Amino acid sequence: MQSLTARRPASRVRRDPAPSRWAYRVQRWMLTPYVRGFVMKGLPTLILLGAGALWLGQEPNRQAVVGQLTHLRDEFEARPEFRVSLARVEGASDDLAEAVRAKLALPLPMSSFDIDLDAARDRIETLDAVQKADLRVRSGGVLQVLITERVPVAVWRTEDGLTLVDETGHRVAGLLSRSDRADLPLIAGEGADTATPEALDLIAAAGPLTPRVRGLVRMGERRWDIVLDRNQRILLPEKNPVQALERLLALDHAQDLMNRDILTVDLRSDHRPTLRLTPNALADIRRAQGLETVENEL
Repeated sequence: MQSLTARRPASRVRRDPAPSRWAYRVQRWMLTPYVRGFVMKGLPTLILLGAGALWLGQEPNRQAVVGQLTHLRDEFEARPEFRVSLARVEGASDDLAEAVRAKLALPLPMSSFDIDLDAARDRIETLDAVQKADLRVRSGGVLQVLITERVPVAVWRTEDGLTLVDETGHRVAGLLSRSDRADLPLIAGEGADTATPEALDLIAAAGPLTPRVRGLVRMGERRWDIVLDRNQRILLPEKNPVQALERLLALDHAQDLMNRDILTVDLRSDHRPTLRLTPNALADIRRAQGLETVENEL
């Protein structure tokens, strides 16, 4: 009979199912949204990007990719719907339209992707007669060129000849003969083009003297002289010339001044106008005052 005190066989050690401290921390860390998102999405992305960078690090691979992209782009731009075969100029005269087409200098037909619209517009706007150009590619392969043409409002006479200018004084075109645009007023003198707006104001304010106005002359790039028929001249001040002309018109209406034998009316003084008479009118005044000399009587 065995002794009760005999040792029993050792039982097997049972494993604790609870995770270790580090395993627990890792599990909690993996449950963090940012870490989980990085492991699920960010890490694969980094791996793919790294693999792609390594592949593109080879020069032949890069050249193959660039060549393929260039080929696809060329095929896309060469499609018929993107081909421009006609340039249509609108808003310009026939002569100006031909000059615009020459300035375009586009070897049509060509792809619309190869047309630099800004550069083409800048070339067209270098033409004197063009105030503004607007370029658009329309359906059907048409390049539409909308032209805002400068309108001449005066003829500027210089030592080099006649020039048409617009309301800002910008050159529009040359002119061979004054009779070709007799409907436009004539301005002359150095700097007359830059003062064209003031000249137009004076012409508009001339009122009853307008049919007699032969032109305006810019004096010293400071002020205007109005030249009338019968060799009469109105000398206007540098400042407020329109108001000075209006005062002269009021005086002419009251005393019929401009129909007398007067050569010049000097309005440069704010106090009163200064008149210069013709030799005949001056002789008549001297005779009326009994100031005729013996030489005149002989």
